[in-house]
Amino acid sequence: MEGIYSKQKFFLVFVLFNMVATLVKGQGTRVGFYASSCPLAESIVSSAVQSHFQSDPSVGPALLRMHFHDCFVHGCDASILIDGPDSEKKAPPNLGVRGYKVIDDAKAQLEATCPGVVSCADILALAARDAVVLANGPKWEVPTGRRDGMVSLASDTDTLPGFSESIEEQKKKFAAFGLNTRDLVTLVGAHTIGTTACQFFSYRLFNFTAVGNGADPSINPEFVSQLQTLCPPSSDDTGRVALDTDSVDSFDVSFFENLRNGRGILESDQMLWTDASTRSIAQSYLGVRGLRSLNFNIEFGRSMVKMSNIGVKTGTDGEIRKICSAIN
Repeated sequence: MEGIYSKQKFFLVFVLFNMVATLVKGQGTRVGFYASSCPLAESIVSSAVQSHFQSDPSVGPALLRMHFHDCFVHGCDASILIDGPDSEKKAPPNLGVRGYKVIDDAKAQLEATCPGVVSCADILALAARDAVVLANGPKWEVPTGRRDGMVSLASDTDTLPGFSESIEEQKKKFAAFGLNTRDLVTLVGAHTIGTTACQFFSYRLFNFTAVGNGADPSINPEFVSQLQTLCPPSSDDTGRVALDTDSVDSFDVSFFENLRNGRGILESDQMLWTDASTRSIAQSYLGVRGLRSLNFNIEFGRSMVKMSNIGVKTGTDGEIRKICSAIN
């Protein structure tokens, strides 16, 4: 009996060892991950975001965009923060990304309080949430526990959706990361705050390919003249226009109202309304009769949590950088 018991005990210990090893290597994120190891982590990040937001409210949408651009390349691992001549930062889609100083400030405070504990990837995820809250948007629980990636290549950024891509192309890119059509419409709804440069949509105003010398017919004719004034053909295309011209600083559903009225700035944004598969979701956020209404704030939080878990690195799959802009 003792021999059998010893074998059973050995087997149980072996199973438990493997379970622990698996959990250490691949455990997922969870809300309150730093409750014991760094209790002030979330409040430190929130304070850093608020401090920068007070002097420059435009940093809010910038942080939200940064998190999105990070997650769509190698997953949410802070690879967008790494410096280097061929890093993601240097790729064309990321040249306009800003807000790095916010992340650096939060990281410096965290290293002073809890050295080597909080990842840059988690700072990004928390900062994106806090930025939305400061724009009078929803607050959601952010699962944490990510580790930082060690690879950042400009050549890998082709996974990012483009401003002129069709809905089908956008769907494919989102689906590749486990995000569905509702997630697509919802996350693009982040354009309810922030601005974009004329260079990303001015081609729609004067020489739109599909119609020759005219403007994109999906733009409201009255709105075309307004945009042409803001982005004249003689400009250097560096001027900026609000993505949601009705409430650039407020997180709300007016972005979808603009799409309904042909006032989407980016071609990829307006396509959400011209394509039937995405229009019905946009209409649901506007409470269109005959469709089940959706609460944009609730759905946005859900989709953000879903997106923030793309390709998460945990355990030995990543590291905790001491400086977010460099590989240790």
